[in-house]
Amino acid sequence: MSGPPRLNLNRPHGDGVARITLDRASHLNRLHREDLHALMAHFAALQSDPAVRALVITGSGRTFSSGFHLGELVEGAAAARDDPKLFERAVQALQALPMPTIARLNGSVYGGATDLALACDFRVGVHGMELRMPAARLGLHYYASGLQRAVERLGPSTAKRLFLLAEAVPAAELLRLGWLDRLVEPHGLDAEIDALTLALSSNAPLAVRAMKASLDEIAGGRADPQAMNDREARCAASADLREGLAAYAERRPPRFTGH
Repeated sequence: MSGPPRLNLNRPHGDGVARITLDRASHLNRLHREDLHALMAHFAALQSDPAVRALVITGSGRTFSSGFHLGELVEGAAAARDDPKLFERAVQALQALPMPTIARLNGSVYGGATDLALACDFRVGVHGMELRMPAARLGLHYYASGLQRAVERLGPSTAKRLFLLAEAVPAAELLRLGWLDRLVEPHGLDAEIDALTLALSSNAPLAVRAMKASLDEIAGGRADPQAMNDREARCAASADLREGLAAYAERRPPRFTGH
């Protein structure tokens, strides 16, 4: 099966974990403009859904994604000229989501998909995968927010290595550089993702969302002390804090509601 990214909120078991699958396995999950529009719609729906505790993005087949469909770039389609920032806007929308996001990297990641994964809060990869950002080999100057994100999250030296050398970087090196948060054997990927989503979804969602927003602002040099103080005050007055303290005192798992 091949088509736009699929969205599955996966609520039958009440885990609150949304999942998006890039589903063009026969073309290494390359991203067409229609896929980017689908992602934007998914992100818009998730943005206003307080029931979602975490989002997992993954690919079908043996590759996470080969990035933007360069054929559409070469063809110079009218749609591309009308909206040249579509890919950038989609990635920015992903980073702006209030809930924690996880890139489940089932295989290698190339081109713009490297930024899609980097926009997530966590990246879990598998042995045997690699990353390659070929912009310099193609004569492309990468979009500004993608370069900024790489410098913010990886530092300028690593960002220069990835963008200027355009070389393939193996999984173990990606872990050392901090691009990957965790690296597992392929057969252990689902167990690692389950453990991560369980940890995230078990914590107080109000505090998790508030601290994610504050941490992103600090990392991007956009720290607003008043906004952070407001988030702190809201959490301090929340039912979740009262529940967390009661659960700690009673030595039982907390039952958070996000209020």
